[in-house]
Amino acid sequence: MTQKKLNLHDTEAAKLLYGDLNRNLEALERAVGVKIGVRGAAVTISGSEHEVAVAEQVANQLYGLICAGYPVYPQDVVYAARAIERAPKADLKEIFLDEVYITARNRLISPKGPSQKLYIDAIRKSDIVFGIGPAGTGKTYLAVAMAVAALTSNRVRTIILTRPAVEAGERLGFLPGDLAQKVNPYLRPLHDALNDMLGHEKAAELTEQGIIEIAPLAFMRGRTLNNAFVILDEAQNTSREQMKMFLTRLGFNSKAVVTGDITQIDLPSQQPSGLIEASKLLRDIDGIDFAFFTDADVVRHPLVQDIIRAYEKKTPRARK
Repeated sequence: MTQKKLNLHDTEAAKLLYGDLNRNLEALERAVGVKIGVRGAAVTISGSEHEVAVAEQVANQLYGLICAGYPVYPQDVVYAARAIERAPKADLKEIFLDEVYITARNRLISPKGPSQKLYIDAIRKSDIVFGIGPAGTGKTYLAVAMAVAALTSNRVRTIILTRPAVEAGERLGFLPGDLAQKVNPYLRPLHDALNDMLGHEKAAELTEQGIIEIAPLAFMRGRTLNNAFVILDEAQNTSREQMKMFLTRLGFNSKAVVTGDITQIDLPSQQPSGLIEASKLLRDIDGIDFAFFTDADVVRHPLVQDIIRAYEKKTPRARK
C-alpha cells in the first residue's frame, strides 16, 4: 500500500476539483481503484504504487484545468483517468482545452482523450479522414462539430451529411410514406447531433435553406461537392462501389470525413464492406488520414465499454 499527499494551494479550486458532495473524487476512486481522503485543501491518495501514481497525475492535471477555467465534472474525471492510463505522458490541457465548437447551450465540445485529439488534428490537416472504431467513441459527433465550426467560420458554404440506408436486422419497407419518410429513421442520429450543437430552430432553418443537407448515400451519385464539409456515417455498410462513388464526389475547397465500425456490418455476409477495402487501398495516399479507436475510447455510459468488450470476446472477428 502506497500513500501520497497533495497540497492544493487554491481552496476554491480544490473544492471544484472535489465536486458537489465529492462526486469528482468518488469518480476518481472508482476509475483508478484508489481511496481518497480530504482535509481542507489537502488530498490523501491510498492504493497500489501504480494506482496512486495515476490518480496523483489525474488530480494534479484536473486541478490545473480548473485553475485555467475549465469546469470539471465526474465524467471528465473518468475520461482523464482513461487518458492517463493509456498515455501516462498525456497533457490533459492540450486535449481538454482544444476547442472544437461551443454549442447553442454554451457547452464546449472538445476532445476527451488522446485518440479523439489525434482525430480532430487529422481532420484539421487532411482533406479526407477515416474515423474507424466501435460505437460510442465520438467519431460522428466530433465530425459534425468540426463541420459546424467550419460552416460558422465561413471556411465552407455547406454541410452534407449522408449514410447508407441499410437495415440493421429490421425491415422498414412496410412503413407508410414516400422515400424521404422511409429513410428518415436512418438519418435521425445526424439530425440529433445538429440539433444539439445549433439548437433545433437554427438547424431546421439551415436545412430548409439547403445550407445543411442530410440525405441517403444514393442521393450523392453524379454530384460534385465544392466548398462543402461532407460526412459519410455508418460507412461499414457501404459497398465498394458506393465508397468509390462517395470519395470521388469531392470537389474544390471541400473536406470529407468517413466514419464507421467494422464490427457492426449489416451487409449480406457475402458482400465486402467498402470501408474495409478503402482502409487497405488508401492508407498510403498523401492527404488521406486514418484515425482508429478502440473500446478504451468509448465516451458513453461506462457500461457501453464493458458491453463492447463482452461482444468482442464472443463474436467472430470482423470481415476482412
